This record gives sequence, structure tokens and C-alpha cells, in this order.
Amino acid sequence: MTSKIKGALLVASLAFASGPTFAGATADEVASLGGPRFTPVGAERAGNQAGTIPAWDGGITKAPAGFDPKQGYADPFAADKPVFTVTAQNVEQYKALLAPGQIAMLRAFPEYKLTVYPTRRSAAMPAHVAENVKREAAGVELVDHGNGVSGVTRSTTPFPFPKSGVEVIWNHTFRWRGQSAIRFVAAFPVQTNGNFVPITYTETLAFNGAFEKPEPNRLLYIKSRTTGPSNLAGNAYVAYDPIDQVKEQRGAFLYNPGQRRVLRAPEFAYDYPGTNSDGLRTVDDYDGFNGAPDRYDWKLIGKREMLIPYNTFRLNGKTLKYRDIVKPGHINQDLVRYELHRVWVVEATLKPGARHVYAKRVFFVDEDTWQVAHVDQYDGRLELWRVHELHMMPFYDQLVPWISSEVIYDLQARRYLMIGLSNEERPYEWNVKLSPADFTPEALRRTAN
Repeated sequence: MTSKIKGALLVASLAFASGPTFAGATADEVASLGGPRFTPVGAERAGNQAGTIPAWDGGITKAPAGFDPKQGYADPFAADKPVFTVTAQNVEQYKALLAPGQIAMLRAFPEYKLTVYPTRRSAAMPAHVAENVKREAAGVELVDHGNGVSGVTRSTTPFPFPKSGVEVIWNHTFRWRGQSAIRFVAAFPVQTNGNFVPITYTETLAFNGAFEKPEPNRLLYIKSRTTGPSNLAGNAYVAYDPIDQVKEQRGAFLYNPGQRRVLRAPEFAYDYPGTNSDGLRTVDDYDGFNGAPDRYDWKLIGKREMLIPYNTFRLNGKTLKYRDIVKPGHINQDLVRYELHRVWVVEATLKPGARHVYAKRVFFVDEDTWQVAHVDQYDGRLELWRVHELHMMPFYDQLVPWISSEVIYDLQARRYLMIGLSNEERPYEWNVKLSPADFTPEALRRTAN
């Protein structure tokens, strides 16, 4: 075991320039996508030298027999046994596989742990995703020093061979999450003593490719309505993000049931307090990161091996109650599965003169999905402030590798926010027929009333 662990501790470091480049993928790079070296979205197909990360074999491409979404997603890896567990007592042995935020959590909470299972590269996507990535990769460009993207119409990975940190972040922003979905989920701002009141909300998402008549320069649409508790029910918003954020900024509208009015909300971005969060996250915290990247300088540190939440089927199980998950100090770590995966590391530093509550953010992005898996966020004194963990789970009936939930730990307030849980909610609705008209201020007013 010792030699295997030492092998896993080897970090694959790559040196990259921090400034953005503007050319698309080369012809040779495009030709290599989906071949023996690289997956269709640019991940390394081979495993690692130590054998602790396997080769990608296509992922999970179909639901198990008898699958019923009302009963939740059955865990195809339920028989796996833990390989090792990282605790406060042995953290030094595994430091090379951890983010600073993970180490901080282990030291702040003596009972906190990371239970590590065999790595399963389960991510799978439809054939048209691979086709669109390959079709468009050569023509995609950054604009305005990386603050926007041009040349993308259908691709979900505009930069399969990223040369800069902002390209990795754009891959996360564009990544495949299906065409449209309605999610019934809950959020939990947790007090220091573990008390919480669930906040339930319904979230409708659609990508521009889901529409019969797509609008120009559009990437993602979202509409959210809070359904409980009663003092918050009825609060709602709609927003859309453009592809080229130089030409056009995010559009956002908020509905306040007390005023019964829809108001334009140009401030609904960056470090504006996130909805249903009790001040424990910013708007651009959601989903790991969202929105315009223009307030930061983005540096690509390289690629490394790291323990991240993966295949978190158990955490999403329908037999669990929220009280089983949400505990004082942190969530129930017995329910979280960690695996060793390769991640891209990107450091974002606040530009001189720019404003944001986070002076520095370090993102760890899964190579197989381009999903942000972990974020360390620093305050104005450059002290570690918030630790953001995202729980990846493939929705295998839809060929959508996504997150089942996310948790943000505030190390200074000793509180945390859990969002996206659906254990006690209705199943997601996928591939809902929608149009841009469903994300207008008028549609928001109709939904909220």
C-alpha cells in the first residue's frame, strides 16, 4: 500500500503562460480528440503511471436495469470498498493530493475525514457533444483578453486544449449539462450549532441549443422560484448569460412578492449575495463559478492529481433524510465518496482597481467533465476564507455528468451552506420543451404569482 500511495502522490506539473492566447486548437489537436490519447473533450485517455487512476473507457453509457428516477439513482459502484481514509491524524501523508482548503477543514474539525474509494472515470456524454467539440474547436477564439468567447455555436468545450487559465474557466462555463432541466432542490444555511431551516426552490435551466429558434449570443438561461419556507416563498428571478460577454452583459430580473413587482437587477452578478444563502455565498459562487471573468487575472498553474468528490450516488440517495446529511460544523462525511482524479488548477487574482469580496480564488477542475470540483477562496488579507466543494455524479439515464449538490464552508464564521440537495424532493425533469419566452420578465411574473 505504501508504494502505491507514494506513486499516487506524484503530481504531474505543467508550466503554462498566465496570459490568454487567442488562436483555436490546431489541426493536429482537433484530429486527436476522441483518439487513443485524448477523450472527445480533451482529457487524457490513459490512466496514471501508478495505476491509481485508470484509463477512460467511455464512462457509464446507460442506466441499470429497473432504473426508476423516483427511487433515485442506483449506485453502480456500491460494492466498492474504501482504499484509505484521510484524517487530521494522517493528513501530512496525503498533503500532495489535497487542496489547502481540504487540509484546513481537516485541521479545523478533528472528526472531519475524506474516505477514498477506487477511481471510476464514469463521465459519458452523447455522440453529438463530441461531434460539436471537434467541429468547432479550431475556430473558437477569446475576445477582449479572455472576457468573451467567439466562434461557438454548439460546442460544450470551446478549448479542449487550454493554453490559459481563463480558457479552463470557459470550458467549465460551457460544459455539457444536457439541453434543459427543471430541478426541485433545497438549500441549507447551517448555524454554528447545526440548526437549519430547509429552503426549497424550483430551478429551470436551458441552454440556447435547446430552443427551436435560438437567440443570438446566448449561452444559458435560468429561472428560479423559492417555494418554502413561507416567509421566503415567492421570491424569484430569471437571468441569461451571453456567449460573448463583451458585446452584452448578463440580463437579470428579480421578483419580490411583497412589492409584486419585477425589477431589473444589473447588480445580480459577481459578489452580490446569492439567493437563499443567508450571506454564505456570492452570486458567482453558484455552480463553482458563473458569469463574466473580467474582474480577475487568470493563471493556469497546470494539471495535478487530487482527491475530489466523485460518483456521489450515496449522498444523493432517496432513502436519506436531510437530517442524515446536514450536521453541525460540516455535512456527514460518511456519505461522501472521494476519488483520485486529474484536475486543472487555475488561480484567479483580483485585478488592480476591481472589486470583489474574494481577493484570490483557486479552482480545481475535473479533466473528464470540465466541472469545477473544488474552490479555495481568500479574503482581502489573502487568508483562506471559504472552501467550496462540489459533488459530481453522472446522471446516467441522460448521459449528463453534473453535480448532485455543493457545499460552501465559511472557516471564519464556522458556518456552512449546502445547496442542491434533492433527496426529499421530486426527481428532475429533463429535456423540457422551452423557449426564450419562458425566461422573460413577463414569464417571471407569471411564474411567481
